[in-house]
Amino acid sequence: MDLGTYVYCVVASSRAPRPPRARRGLPGTGPVRLVDLARGLYLAVADAPLNRYGAAAISKGLSDLDWVSRAAVAHEGVVESFLGAAAVLPMKLFTIFTSDERAVDHFRDQRSRISAMVKRVANHHEWGVRVVLDRSAAKKTSSRRPKAGNVGTGIDYLTRKKARRDEALELAARARETVAALYDRLTARAREARRRSAAELPATGGPLLLDAAFLVPRARSAAFRAAAAREARTLAPHGYGLTISGPWPPYTFVQD
Repeated sequence: MDLGTYVYCVVASSRAPRPPRARRGLPGTGPVRLVDLARGLYLAVADAPLNRYGAAAISKGLSDLDWVSRAAVAHEGVVESFLGAAAVLPMKLFTIFTSDERAVDHFRDQRSRISAMVKRVANHHEWGVRVVLDRSAAKKTSSRRPKAGNVGTGIDYLTRKKARRDEALELAARARETVAALYDRLTARAREARRRSAAELPATGGPLLLDAAFLVPRARSAAFRAAAAREARTLAPHGYGLTISGPWPPYTFVQD
């Protein structure tokens, strides 16, 4: 059976990290092992059968969302098992080479770029913050309410319609300002931050107002989480639901 070398991540460590014993990688692959790149860098890899993870097999499998999802969960699980290392640089899903030697050659050619990334994220974790809006709760705090009018007159109907439109516009503007201020406050506690695109206020439902990632020094992670929790408690009565996730490897901050 032909085997390739599947690469999960680059690990920066002053000593060779231990492969995760209990952590299973992608289905059908061998145990996770470390390949030394020299000067404190290691590849976390596994042998992968090319009949399951070669180019043709992957191209076919990409149409099966369940297959991709299982692979992604396993991939991220291995990456996250090295979270305690000085730095971990996650590779994209299905990064595979025909041999260890080919993998080593590739990453050694990229050493200057990898070293820069390691310097950027070393001893940092990624935290995610998402904010959604409960429109019903938010409307209760609105300073502007539609005025009731007599049913049946065209002028009153147009007045109520305009009042509802004005209320929606006011709510949208207030939500943007609230989330922008929140993002700025949390960014001040991080080394870097990236705000991913979030939906504008739709006509109904609870929209996603903020989906952001923050690169936070490990030494300040507890303080960052506590600050986010305080923000969540402050915003909740106004219809904003804030959730924080992490710590994670710096997935967002090693992307070009």
